[in-house]
Amino acid sequence: MTFALRSRAELSVPPPMTSATSLQSRFFPFMFVLLWSTGFIGARLGLPHIEPLTFLFIRYVAVIACMAALALATRAPWPISAKNWMHIGVSGLLVHGVYLGGVFIAIHQGLPAGVASLVVSVQPLLTAVGAGMLLGAVVLKRQWAGLALGLVGVGLVVAGKLGTEFAAQALVPAVVALLGITTGTLYQKRYCPTLDWRTGSVAQFVPTALLTGALAWLTESGRIDWTGELVFALGWLVFVLSIGAVSLLNWLIRHSNAVNVASLFYLVPPCTALFAWMLFGDTFSGMALVGMGVTVAGVYLARK
Repeated sequence: MTFALRSRAELSVPPPMTSATSLQSRFFPFMFVLLWSTGFIGARLGLPHIEPLTFLFIRYVAVIACMAALALATRAPWPISAKNWMHIGVSGLLVHGVYLGGVFIAIHQGLPAGVASLVVSVQPLLTAVGAGMLLGAVVLKRQWAGLALGLVGVGLVVAGKLGTEFAAQALVPAVVALLGITTGTLYQKRYCPTLDWRTGSVAQFVPTALLTGALAWLTESGRIDWTGELVFALGWLVFVLSIGAVSLLNWLIRHSNAVNVASLFYLVPPCTALFAWMLFGDTFSGMALVGMGVTVAGVYLARK
């Protein structure tokens, strides 16, 4: 498999649809949102028992081991040049290292998950701007309206969480996470849109694990309380998030344009709120229910 760079015009549209990819294009976005939304739940379960970067380092190492074994067993094609490895590695550092590291550190520093999700939810608008500037994509007025409506809906969903006190400095890693996932999505679409989901995951997570492990060693104590909650959270984040959801994300980036993919992230806070309600008994107001409807309408306009 080759990873040749495409022209700006080619990158603004997805590859031709077959009957199989047409079915997947309807099912995979739903599965991606459902799985990705559980990431905040996994962080909430695990972080009381382990420091954030140590948690992520163990998670990354486990993912590398699983995906490398799968890639070898299925004889998946590996990147063919150092440049390919470099581009895939950079995309992994941005999408996984910077994004997940920022979110986990922000939550560990006391930023409520709702506030963190609201900060990160600015991503679709930033991605639309970047897609026009860097990929030559045309963002329609209807899509801009949908993106703006989606952001309003997310704000309504998490409005009840905004009154919680937290240190202003906890916002910094959340903003860094926002920039990481936005830049990473555009970078991957531009420089490595056809990576294999098995070997590509290994190439993405190896540099991410090295950097995260070094930062964890320099800044954290390494304390780990191996409770049942931590083991469950780690297993869930490895197999469901880092293997399942990330593989779906790579497929979506390859087969759709950047704005369509980014708009899906608007659905994450409403789904996270529903999971928190089902698992932890968290409550949400009538305004949050309205916000969920507004968010869905916005994503529909953006992806129509």
